[in-house]
Amino acid sequence: MSRILITTDYLRPGDEVDRYLRAQGHTTVHAPLVGRRDPEHLAAALDGIDAALVANEPLTAEVLSRAHRLRVIVRTGVGYDSIDIAAAGKLGITVSNLPGINANAVAEYTVGLLLAAARGLVHSALGVRAGAWPRHDGHELRGSTLGLLGYGAAARAVVPLAQAFGMRVLCTTGVPETMRTDPSVRFVEFPELLATADHLSVHTALTERTRGLLDAAAFRLMKPTAVLVNTARGAIVDEQALADAVRRGQIAAAALDVVSDEPLAADSPLRDVDGIVVYSHLAGQTAEARTNTGLKGAAELVAALAGRPRFPVNAHLLPETPTAEGTG
Repeated sequence: MSRILITTDYLRPGDEVDRYLRAQGHTTVHAPLVGRRDPEHLAAALDGIDAALVANEPLTAEVLSRAHRLRVIVRTGVGYDSIDIAAAGKLGITVSNLPGINANAVAEYTVGLLLAAARGLVHSALGVRAGAWPRHDGHELRGSTLGLLGYGAAARAVVPLAQAFGMRVLCTTGVPETMRTDPSVRFVEFPELLATADHLSVHTALTERTRGLLDAAAFRLMKPTAVLVNTARGAIVDEQALADAVRRGQIAAAALDVVSDEPLAADSPLRDVDGIVVYSHLAGQTAEARTNTGLKGAAELVAALAGRPRFPVNAHLLPETPTAEGTG
């Protein structure tokens, strides 16, 4: 049977996922990703591996080219921008993700960041810890406008939560109009979203089109009282432009669960900017989401090894399998 590499840091030898994979007859190898990983170490970990259950491993073309036995990669999450899916396709490696797997966790966390930013909770707590007793006016969410950048599962899960607080919801998305089925959400073009939103929450995938989408020009269109929340991917935001915008008062604040280089670099422009709070990529990290993600990821891996992946993201890039008629 197959040798399976598991790098997702919350999956452990002997846990339910490990037992499931072993019960299917596979051998598991755990090498949890913690912080940044040298490409040489990653390539070495993939040596002799048939399938991998991965977190945000930088699976580049170079690393994949050295994984000679690798046939399947499953991301224990939604985003797969850390994987070169074109290179994987050329090598015949199926790449799957788990769409919508942690949508509820991300939605609840998003609302938590909205509340924390609106009421200055981090500033207050840090002030008390330092021996002060900060007293300041916050803002209520009720009556404000939430702008959603993207309309995937997490964004859709945010909508009823935001509306329960009395927020109006706008959205800019590239999904077809047939999928924009919620009449309570007003769909607008990107410039109107930027100009209208009191809170802008990012829920779009990182692609070449969205990389650096929130740049200096975008921040100039936003309200000076606006708050940016990002639980998607750090590189969607031009971080230097964001730091400059907050310092200049072009926007009021930002709550970032993700940054372009994780963990946050010592020389990041986001450090020591009043109004910017950076969290440690926790949006999808609940006990419930982790359990569901691990088991669904393992099931997808087993299905993909059997040639029946349910959520492949690069099926269109894989070499065509010859049919019986074509093998004459």
